[in-house]
Amino acid sequence: MKTIYFDNNATTSIAPEVLQEMMPYLKEMYGNPSSTHTFGGQLRKSIEEARARVAKLLNAEPEEIIFTSCGTESNNTAIMSAVESLPRKKHIITSAVEHPAVVNFCKYLERKGYRTIFIPVDKKGRFRLDEFSKAVDGDTALVSLMYANNETGVVFPLTEIGEMLKDRGVLFHTDAVQAVGKIPIDLKKLPVDMLSLSGHKLHAPKGIGALYVRKGTGFSPYMIGGHQEQGRRAGTENVASIAGLGKACELAGENLYGEMSYLKGLRDKLETALLKLCPDGRINGDIENRLPNTTNISFKYIDGEAILLKLNEFGVCASSGSACTSGSLTPSHVLKAMDVPAEAIHGSVRFSLSRYNTEAEVEKVIEIMPGIIKELRKLSPYGKER
Repeated sequence: MKTIYFDNNATTSIAPEVLQEMMPYLKEMYGNPSSTHTFGGQLRKSIEEARARVAKLLNAEPEEIIFTSCGTESNNTAIMSAVESLPRKKHIITSAVEHPAVVNFCKYLERKGYRTIFIPVDKKGRFRLDEFSKAVDGDTALVSLMYANNETGVVFPLTEIGEMLKDRGVLFHTDAVQAVGKIPIDLKKLPVDMLSLSGHKLHAPKGIGALYVRKGTGFSPYMIGGHQEQGRRAGTENVASIAGLGKACELAGENLYGEMSYLKGLRDKLETALLKLCPDGRINGDIENRLPNTTNISFKYIDGEAILLKLNEFGVCASSGSACTSGSLTPSHVLKAMDVPAEAIHGSVRFSLSRYNTEAEVEKVIEIMPGIIKELRKLSPYGKER
């Protein structure tokens, strides 16, 4: 059975060109970039070439890019650096729909005496600017907000938020893990101080990420040890994965707008058909302002995990906005924050596409989904007359 992989917001396949770029560093070019001998020292040039490729995708300067192990490390580093750079300020602002890498780190800091405000979103998942404007005060050290939501794809208005923070002495970080490589990002124009990204979300390997730190921004390293990354992130560099991330960013930039159009077409075809063929469905999120590859659909009166299990029988990989924990269904914190109705919140399914998905795959999912929904509705425990 051929796998249909529609879970690209969770992780992506490594692009063939990326794997090819990595192979020399996994075989013959295995030296340590910090070595004084040529065999290892030559790898320094490869790292800097990759840094320039990442910077080009973001329209940043190479020296503003720090390589990390993943998006979580980048997020944690940005947040910790901000609070250490502004030690007298004890207030952090984030949103109610952030990734756990931000939410749980902010909660950790709360236990250390920091105040955290989780700004709500509206029913379409849109950031509440009105609530945000009231939350910033003289004690605010950091605002950390995602660029695009991992479950719904909704894009936050970072430019407007940044303008509201102008001249306030507040550091502004964005978790752009889901956005980089999927939509245009211009850090010469976007008013953020720090930005996190992760390689495995854009066809690079797992275990590599990066953190952008704007020139002039106070920075305190999170990983302390050797001199690597100009003293900003200690640890021997993962040269193969760094090279892979650089190549992935180059590929993403080469046909960004073409891929956006292609993925939006596939997503819209899938979404329109499922809403038409499967009764009691609804889109979760702002359909006008979201990532081109992502749709989050709730099918009322059904358990989303049951839908995923049925899809898996057909070789279809997707994800749910809910998760089973100790035998009880816990709704997604994102959908709860959006006030998704009780009859729909448990039945959410996220489909997230990539450049490697095809129209034939979309048509296959459209073919099988109505039967899955009909079967599960007959077994629904929610008491809806069907």
